[in-house]
Amino acid sequence: MTSTTTAPGDGTPVLGTRHKLRVAIGSAVGTTVENYDFIGYGTAAALYFGHVFFPESDPTTGLLLSFATLGIGFAARPLGGIIGGYLGDKVGRKPVLVTSLLVMGLATVAIGALPTYASVGVLAPVLLVIVRVIQGLAFGAEWGGAILMTYEHAPWRRKGAYTAIPQAGFPLGLLLANLAFLGSAGLPGDWAWRVPFLLSSVLILAGMYIRLRVEESPEFEEAKDQGTLAKNPLVTVIRQDWRNLVRAFGLRVAETAGYAVSITYVTSYVESNGLATRPHTILAIVVAALLGLPATLLWGRLTDRVGRRPVYLFGTTLMLAFGVPMFLMVNTGQVGMVIAVFAIAFAFCHNSLAGTQGSWFAELFSTETRSSGASLAYQLAAVVSGFTAFWAVSLYEAFGWAGPAVLFMGYGAIGLVAALVTPETYGPARRAEAERATAAALAASTPDEPGSTRSPQAADPVASRA
Repeated sequence: MTSTTTAPGDGTPVLGTRHKLRVAIGSAVGTTVENYDFIGYGTAAALYFGHVFFPESDPTTGLLLSFATLGIGFAARPLGGIIGGYLGDKVGRKPVLVTSLLVMGLATVAIGALPTYASVGVLAPVLLVIVRVIQGLAFGAEWGGAILMTYEHAPWRRKGAYTAIPQAGFPLGLLLANLAFLGSAGLPGDWAWRVPFLLSSVLILAGMYIRLRVEESPEFEEAKDQGTLAKNPLVTVIRQDWRNLVRAFGLRVAETAGYAVSITYVTSYVESNGLATRPHTILAIVVAALLGLPATLLWGRLTDRVGRRPVYLFGTTLMLAFGVPMFLMVNTGQVGMVIAVFAIAFAFCHNSLAGTQGSWFAELFSTETRSSGASLAYQLAAVVSGFTAFWAVSLYEAFGWAGPAVLFMGYGAIGLVAALVTPETYGPARRAEAERATAAALAASTPDEPGSTRSPQAADPVASRA
């Protein structure tokens, strides 16, 4: 039983709910906070934590241990995805959204207050690992709720565009995190890495305010009222939809593990090899994030016009082609080339995939198991990406830059194969059906009906900006 055989909008009103844009923005604020927290750790792991928490190791070992703690957080994400997905299908999407944000934020602030190895010895990395596990659990529960709330409130013909809004929280979180690290780089001692984590407390308050005002998913409420909620959504989706779980896993690995090589690992690669200074490296990431924000939104809109699969095929094919040139460009040591690498890898390779996942993953599973299915596939892939930077360092030590280059290309190949074997959920027939239903709904709407309008632009504020 998959949603690929259901109507384009399932239980969603054709024009979406009247609060569809508020839900999308509320979800985006939350994903921004979550990604600010999680990406901030990746930056700190690459630039600071090797000598702060593992000072008795040589530089390479310290970097490996630092990236290992990054991977531990990713390893905890599937459990968070299982818990969050299960609760999302049983009690609702909104409670998961609020709880995951609160827990993630508190864990991030705690990292900013942790003692270092110099002050408490081995207890410091132990505490770091504990907080990372908590972060991973919260982040694992986050994505499914945010994306599915947005998808299930969105208009039939614009679900790709709307689900790209919370996905844009990734580049926005990346931008804010690196701006914070760029601004704090000149601070004395440990304050250079503590301040960005402590600043997340401001974002938590903003995110909580908006998320508490978000309404529950209409599709979940309908399934609840009709008594069609799965008794055990996790078991149901594994038994009935294991093929889509495997497909979505492959699709997700290309995006998240590809990012781990092209952004997380390359960040440390250019600095450790003297190819770029720390401020220049962070500047490159900031430029990539600035481009990635509109790019994610545009990729999402494109999926509403051409389907989900063609966009994914483009992104994964580009990964295969870009692996070797990526390292040849950064090896020049020219700032412009380094910036170009980060921009291409992020705005095109990564964001084309991220902008597609929200709608495609949601459409692969039915309403009753959607949260469990999408969350489980999404977060299981995070385990692979979590240790990818660790593997990239090891491959570099053994084979030079060709090792991580081939690793990046390998992830692209996995995503390409997965895209080829995954059903297109928004092909020509379904796009035409959504267009006909939208035209009929607009023709029948009156200004007195909540959430309705005579104007297609007013009914669909995201479409009006296209």
